[in-house]
Amino acid sequence: MLRDTYIEIDLDRLGDNVAQIRKRIGPDVAIAAVIKADAYGHGSVTCAQTIMEHGGDYLAVATLTEALELRNAYPQYPILIMGYTSNENLPHVVKNHITQCIFTEEQAVELDWLGRELGMKPKVHIKYDTGFHRLGFPDGHESIEAIKRICKLEHLECEGIFSHFSLASDEENHRQYNALKAAAERLEAAGCRFKYRHICDSIAAIDYPEFRLDMIRPGAILYGMKSFRKNDLDIHQVIRFVTKVAYIQNIKKGEGVSYNYKYKADRDMRLATITVGYADGYPRNMYEVGEVTIHGKRAKVVGVLCMDQCMVDVTDIPEVRVGDEVILYGDESENAVTFAEAAVKCATNKNELLCRFTRRTPKVYMKGGKPVKVLNALLPDVDELEGI
Repeated sequence: MLRDTYIEIDLDRLGDNVAQIRKRIGPDVAIAAVIKADAYGHGSVTCAQTIMEHGGDYLAVATLTEALELRNAYPQYPILIMGYTSNENLPHVVKNHITQCIFTEEQAVELDWLGRELGMKPKVHIKYDTGFHRLGFPDGHESIEAIKRICKLEHLECEGIFSHFSLASDEENHRQYNALKAAAERLEAAGCRFKYRHICDSIAAIDYPEFRLDMIRPGAILYGMKSFRKNDLDIHQVIRFVTKVAYIQNIKKGEGVSYNYKYKADRDMRLATITVGYADGYPRNMYEVGEVTIHGKRAKVVGVLCMDQCMVDVTDIPEVRVGDEVILYGDESENAVTFAEAAVKCATNKNELLCRFTRRTPKVYMKGGKPVKVLNALLPDVDELEGI
């Protein structure tokens, strides 16, 4: 990998997480696996195959570029763009057999025209706004009439209709669900036919089984992030984020560490410098709250995080040596900081931490406890393990 800092991704765990989701929801509800943002930092192209092999039905992304990356790798997988694509870019959607979210009649007419011109029938999922107020046809009579007209367009297939929970409260979740269901029923009574009606994300898919309809959109739970609140699911964190000790030094009580000496040693200390910084996706605000694991023991981050390095207090771990593995995020079983714990420390959520990883940090994919693939965005010509 030519670098000591890397992300380790367990494909066995990923596959098992998908299988557990499939087991929970049963065979009659489709899984649109959300792999936007490079599969939440896990690597969308590599993860997509494992997800589809273990029970995924659709791949869901946010942008056209994400969809095209997947289409180039997988000509046959169904792909849904859940976000906005401008009219000038819709030809790429149609030509590449990508399903597009739409939320205006103008978009539908444009896609219908493209379908006629290209001799194709684009698929769309209609976004219906039940209260999130991000994208979607506003809930109401005018929108219902517009969607009825869209369903009659000859060169367009209205495959789905969907919405998104705000997750504000149980009462609001029920109101949003009922709004989508009522709208779909009115449209179906008028002749619209939807293969998929969906509103559940990761949290709702587990906590509200009665809301699953025809499809769910699991995102964070694919990767072992337990954000649900009412129920449980046997899933496990897929990522470990690791580096190595690069340097060890002794400093005296009162000496400063890193920028502005914001941290000063409160005792004679032994410091280890590790080769990871905020340019690798490790949050700068881990200063004073961050911990890493070395030899199964926690070591505190000291001093302001640098772009490429940071320092940790290993005074109480005398066995630490240069070259030792350092776990930044890992399992509770190895006494490591999980993404759930790190999110609390950083006053953010788990998904943001997952999305912070940058292209210079290599990804190592594991199966059966062994590395099977290495991806290094900076060295794309040498990113595969020999013989794999």
